[in-house]
Amino acid sequence: MSKSIRLDRLLSNLGYGSRREVQDLIEAGYVVLDGEAVIDSDEKIAVTPDLPARMTVEDEPLDPPPGLVLMLNKPEGVTCSHKEQGPLVYSLLPERWRARNPAISTVGRLDKETSGLLLLTDDGALLHRIISPKSNIAKRYDVTLDRPLRGDEAKVFAAGTLMLEGEDKPLLPATFEAVSEKRGFVTITEGRYHQVRRMFAAVGNHVIALRRDRIGGLALPDDLASGDYRVIGEAELKLVFSYPG
Repeated sequence: MSKSIRLDRLLSNLGYGSRREVQDLIEAGYVVLDGEAVIDSDEKIAVTPDLPARMTVEDEPLDPPPGLVLMLNKPEGVTCSHKEQGPLVYSLLPERWRARNPAISTVGRLDKETSGLLLLTDDGALLHRIISPKSNIAKRYDVTLDRPLRGDEAKVFAAGTLMLEGEDKPLLPATFEAVSEKRGFVTITEGRYHQVRRMFAAVGNHVIALRRDRIGGLALPDDLASGDYRVIGEAELKLVFSYPG
């Protein structure tokens, strides 16, 4: 059953302005539902997935309602934070989306110098389900190294005995596939601090470029340029949980 909400509250929660500002917008006839202007701020609106196809605000489709999930191709040099200094991933989104309630948050983090596939959502339950260790979701990274591979990295990572510097618990088994003497794909199911970089440091190498290209069975599309994003639906979201971790 669809949740219904007052029109002014819906638009305010989506970042279109304060309650007073969106009431003015509504009363001026700028909000249209199924071809007819809605001029009553108190009108209850059923929040259904097709609402953006049925409602316009100032002649533009309504922003996606709550339950939004985004796929973003994170560039290097931006931070997955609401508060830190410097460029933030949220600056890549429309300004209005940064005022939404509930807020959009990253699903886990990629460090500042790591690029690639990043999910964002305003669904807290979904966020925690994805990042929970119980979900055992695999994340794959394309790794470029400073020095040639030794040749035993796949065996070392798969053993489940590798210890990171400063830690007293070994990593869970991870897989590694070399594609050249200085490049390969590593797949992990944990999310320890700078884990992939520290894994290669532990075997005497240094990561010079790191790009996540897969979360579960969801792959970063070739046609999603660095810094771009798009909304994903249920079918793509299910892929996140479909890949055996």
